[in-house]
Amino acid sequence: MGFTSFAWYLKEFFRREWVAKFLFVKTAPLVTPPFFRDVPTLTEKECSHCRACMMICPAPGAIEVVHGGGVWHPEIYRGHCIRCGLCVETCPETVLASGRILSVQEADGTSFDATYYIQVDQTKCMRCGNCCVSCPVNKEVDPQMGSGGYSSNDEVIMRIEAGKHHVIHEDRCVGCKTCENTCPNTAIRVARVVTAHQGEAT
Repeated sequence: MGFTSFAWYLKEFFRREWVAKFLFVKTAPLVTPPFFRDVPTLTEKECSHCRACMMICPAPGAIEVVHGGGVWHPEIYRGHCIRCGLCVETCPETVLASGRILSVQEADGTSFDATYYIQVDQTKCMRCGNCCVSCPVNKEVDPQMGSGGYSSNDEVIMRIEAGKHHVIHEDRCVGCKTCENTCPNTAIRVARVVTAHQGEAT
């Protein structure tokens, strides 16, 4: 019974029609579909280093806004990029492009904006001031901020005051998460809320 079954399989596998199709098979040429989203590439537009692309990116380490050659530009790390295209869609300066995203976005009138919320767990916070000192917005507003995060400038995003962490201007947060990444106690978190718009200005 076993030999008979084996012989039957051999007979089927070596049929002239099957062998011909197997050896001379032709497939349709590969064509990139119009909706395909590849790894984003740079356009000729100037980056304003708002970091919106970094903040909306769901893939850790996929994109970073860097300064080089006297200009800012987003740098894509292909090994981390998942080709979702959100960075292309959210960039207000159309610095990035991927497939037909920009043309479709223009035709549909779609746009994105993000709001960031700084959450501090006061039970974990030890008031070291690392978050305040490392914050790039704080550095621009008050370059003289003390090592402990103390500042007399009321325009900073956050500071250490009276032995407690205070968030003053949450609306100025750009969502870079530098504060979150430098906190030794994971006491601070930057939450992001992305809003999509269609047919309206952001």
